[in-house]
Amino acid sequence: MGKNKLRRFAENETFENLFQPSFQEVFNTDYRLKGQWQSGFFKNQNPIVLELGCGKGEYTVGLARMFPDKNFIGIDIKGARMWRGAKTALEEGLKNVAFIRTRIEHIKSFFAQDEVDEIWVTFPDPQPRPSKATKRLTSSRFLNYYIQFLKPNAIVHLKTDSQPLHAYTKALVEQNNLKMLVCTSNLYSEVSNDPILGIKTFYEQQFLDQGLPITYIKFQVNHSGPFHEPNIEEQR
Repeated sequence: MGKNKLRRFAENETFENLFQPSFQEVFNTDYRLKGQWQSGFFKNQNPIVLELGCGKGEYTVGLARMFPDKNFIGIDIKGARMWRGAKTALEEGLKNVAFIRTRIEHIKSFFAQDEVDEIWVTFPDPQPRPSKATKRLTSSRFLNYYIQFLKPNAIVHLKTDSQPLHAYTKALVEQNNLKMLVCTSNLYSEVSNDPILGIKTFYEQQFLDQGLPITYIKFQVNHSGPFHEPNIEEQR
């Protein structure tokens, strides 16, 4: 492991806005802040927004700058990447930002019923093999997790360069009669001057530099499920 990673891991341990629970603290048990993020950490009653697979936390921090009246939590398993977002938030004095280092599979351990208002999924692993569709962060499996802590009619966003993941998520929304609010397979050719959608992650900029179109889906979780996989034939 490189010295830079080791330095970041050590610095992560000192960050008050970065939580790194052990496996024992979250596996089939509730994390200590479940249901208490507003009172126990943020010290307010503002809405909570999650960024899943947050990487370096560009969306978590970018949205926190725009909306000081909301609380933002970035979640990822890559501590060396998350270091950047946590450090930036501390340097800028952003009190409405937190990060959790954990696998998304454990997300139910962190949030209680009706605790979360909104979810962003930004450039996740598209899991291109159809046999691994349930590992996609917009799959019915994960939606059935999210509904356990999302407020009624919560909003979910997906930004990705993966056209197959975009098509899959669109089909899933339609299959489960969720309310589609925005769906575009080429975001920047159709939407301009939107400061929220204009936030660019490290990976998004790489994709744009390669000339790849960015897709975007915004949908409302307007019922409590259960959710089912879409009937869609996929190609690698």
